[in-house]
Parts: sequence; structure tokens; C-alpha cells
Amino acid sequence: MTTTAPTVTLSHGTEMPVLGLGTAGFDDAEAAECVRTAIEDGYRLVDTAENYGNERGVGQGIRDAAVPREELFVTTKFNKRWHSVDGARQACENSLERLGLEYVDLLLIHWPNPGQNRYVEAWEGMIRLREEGLARAIGVSNFKPHHLDRLVEATGVTPEVNQINLNPYATRASTHAYHVSHGIVTEAWSPLQPATMLQDPVITEIAARTGCSPAQAVLRWLTQRGIVTVPRSGSREHRRQNLASVDVQLTQKDIDDISALDRGEDHVTDSDEFGH
Repeated sequence: MTTTAPTVTLSHGTEMPVLGLGTAGFDDAEAAECVRTAIEDGYRLVDTAENYGNERGVGQGIRDAAVPREELFVTTKFNKRWHSVDGARQACENSLERLGLEYVDLLLIHWPNPGQNRYVEAWEGMIRLREEGLARAIGVSNFKPHHLDRLVEATGVTPEVNQINLNPYATRASTHAYHVSHGIVTEAWSPLQPATMLQDPVITEIAARTGCSPAQAVLRWLTQRGIVTVPRSGSREHRRQNLASVDVQLTQKDIDDISALDRGEDHVTDSDEFGH
């Protein structure tokens, strides 16, 4: 029986699945195969980026899966070279050409690159892209609250999603609270890293008692709170297990106990050195 993830409603009205497939690190051939089989297994959210270099493969996987386009939610992101009004349009058009799609469901600025200081211009361009339907929803990735404040102050338009590094050892509680208060959906990348986290006694005990794997417990800790996540795996069986995590039910105590594991390990800085 095929499981599909429930959705959250973004502030502009688009429905986004709470769990999808991350594709960072896949080449085109790997992406095509993983995307095809993931969609066949029930995935409806696929996350890629210009910087991953696999948009053509992702697009091929989407076509090979033969699921109606309107049932899928495709996210991509663009790099700092496109941080301008016209650049955002060019980046979107380039991604659409590589993906072989007429629109993306979510377009993200991959990094604020504050040293370059042009992310507000990029955001202005993205607003126009949403108005024209080339992107159904728009958001950002790796932005801190003060970056988000600048976007809202400059344009009056709040990002619908902020994709950030978030896991039980880096819960990003203050940033998540900011998102909630501003109607921004939090999306977690690399939710299962570091791998040693899955051996944490708190997580393994909850998983054993709940009848799921440690990875499933972590993923449900996110999605049960309305946080979207896109775990990446080259194993079809692991991808199936990740998707099945949406059927796990944690207690509030379970959620609180996992949240208490926070070590403040936010590895994302404001430096352009880490940006795309």
C-alpha cells in the first residue's frame, strides 16, 4: 500500500508535503533513478538545486514516474550569481529548462550571501515570478531572522518557507519560533545527521517503545510539529522507511525529550564562505 505524506498549507495557499526526497549529492543518473522510484513509492515532494548539478536527472525521474505533474511538489534553489531582479528570473528559467517543467512549486534563494548584499533584489525578482506563476511558492534557505526581517521591511512580502539545518542536536528553537510567529514554514535539511545521533539513548528508547526505527522517530519529531523535511538516501528501502515515518505517532513527552537533546550545533554561519 502506497503511503503519501500529509501536507502543510503555505501562507500563499499552496499545499506542501511534510516529507520529501532530498537529492543533494546525486548525479543526474542517480537522481533520475531515485526520483522515479521514490515517486512510485508515494513521494510527492522532490527537492533539488542549481548547485546540486542534477536538475536534468530530477526532471527525467519525474517524467519516468508518469505521475501527473499537478500531484507533485518540486523545489529548486538558485545561487548567488543570480541575486538581482533580472537574475532571479534567469535562474528560474534556467532551472525550468533543465528540469523540463513549466513551473516549480517552490523556488528558494539558496543562501543570503550577506557579503554580496543583494538578496533583497533577488527576493524582489522572486515576488514577480510568483505573480506570473513560474513559481507557485517562494522562500529562502539558510536565512537567519535578521535576514528575513530585511526582506519583509524592504518588500512587505514574507517568505513562505525557510529551509535550514535542523535536527535533534541543532533544534534551532528560536529560529523556528520566529518562523511560527511570522507564518513561515520551517523546512529541515540533513535531518538525520550526524549519523551518531541515531544511536542516542533517548532516541533509541523512544524508537523501541514506539515500534519504529531511530531515523523514523527523528523524522516524525519534525513532521508531527509541522516541520517539513527532505531526507536523502540512495537506498530504496531506506526511502520507503523514511516515508513510512509519517504513520508513527509520538507523544508530547517523546517530542519534548527529543527536543531536549539540543546542543546548539548550528553549523550555518553568516559567512559567504559557506554560501552558494
